[in-house]
Amino acid sequence: MTRRLLVLCALLCVVIASAAAAADKPNVLYIISDDQAWTDYGFMGHETIRTPHLDHLAAQSAVFPRAYVPTSLCRPSLATLITGLYPHQHLISGNDPVFEGKKGAQRYQSPQYLELNSQLISHIEAVPTLPRLLAADGYRSLQTGKWWEGHHSRGGFTTGMTHGDVTRGGRHGDAGLKIGREGLAEIATFLDEPGDQPWFIWYAPFLPHSPHNPPQRLLDKYTAEGKSLHVARYQAMCEWFDESCGELLKLLDERGLAENTLVIYTCDNGWIQDEASPQYAAKSKRSPYDGGVRSPLMLRWPGHIEPARYETLVSTIDIAPTILAACGQPPSKEMPGLNLLDVCRNSGACDRARIFGEIFDHDIKNVDVPGESLQFRWVIEGDWKLILPAQQDTKPELYNLANDPNETNNLSSSSPEATERLTKAINDWWTP
Repeated sequence: MTRRLLVLCALLCVVIASAAAAADKPNVLYIISDDQAWTDYGFMGHETIRTPHLDHLAAQSAVFPRAYVPTSLCRPSLATLITGLYPHQHLISGNDPVFEGKKGAQRYQSPQYLELNSQLISHIEAVPTLPRLLAADGYRSLQTGKWWEGHHSRGGFTTGMTHGDVTRGGRHGDAGLKIGREGLAEIATFLDEPGDQPWFIWYAPFLPHSPHNPPQRLLDKYTAEGKSLHVARYQAMCEWFDESCGELLKLLDERGLAENTLVIYTCDNGWIQDEASPQYAAKSKRSPYDGGVRSPLMLRWPGHIEPARYETLVSTIDIAPTILAACGQPPSKEMPGLNLLDVCRNSGACDRARIFGEIFDHDIKNVDVPGESLQFRWVIEGDWKLILPAQQDTKPELYNLANDPNETNNLSSSSPEATERLTKAINDWWTP
């Protein structure tokens, strides 16, 4: 055999081995709803809202109804979902930097905002992200929907919909926000590209987020005499989002991709619809209460994850290490979360006693120092939840979530031992 033939044989073996390795790796579909209450699904027991496609996904998944996001605001929460880090670690703690400028949309095109926001976006390039980590193993990736951090490539995506030029419209997704509301053509095109590379898809549609402008056929289902039109519109949006998820999962089924795809579902933050206005109600978005920070999480991976429902306390910091484990990678050393595949194998058991979170100002006082904009830190241990205000002269809030799910009866004075124990736990976790 000639030397040239030996080299060709060796190269062919490498190609075959690489293809086999790629075939062993699952595809990853990351589904993220936007501004949706943890109660607002059929599989979570809502009496009015219909989500048949997500209900079907839940029946095929490991479902964690007691899952939480560390923070209840979209930009920092999404940054956690892509990095597996707390906001105080990835440094994207709010939606915008503090700056003086014009009112309305024009303020986001001012030179001062653009400079500070670019500085804020640079933080996503300084930490590991799922697309960058998976690219090392041959994954291609697609960004669609909500994405605050400039051009999709700044997060490591190989392709995407968001161009990231604030001066050309929008600061949190621009063209990417069309996905779901205007069909799924970009995802279908991505799935049909030739090649055997495994893939990672970020599907974070602007749904059911406002504007609450559902198709009339859905709005008619939820409209009733004496019922708030704002509530009807929001509820119809939840079903519209569910329909888009059904269409998305159908794309996998039609291409024979479902069996080797890990599907993850969660929401960026909660939302309780105000009955008198299009806005969110108190104790929901931007708050430390369950209406803002709780969201169901589910994982579907046929043959690897058994469908089940676990009451285990989990956090969206756990999603990145779980995805990496499924794809054969260890978590980065900075990631504090658990591998939920292990939790599923252990029938929901894990050795973590508490989960933590943090709430910051919407507009960040210092884009490099999150602690300057801190409002609250919180911890959940079993049924106990402690909310610790950043202002030292403000009373902590302690709730028993089993007895008081709406968090109305502050027990911090009547249960001083629990308050002291959980305050220490928070300070041991992170003190700015």
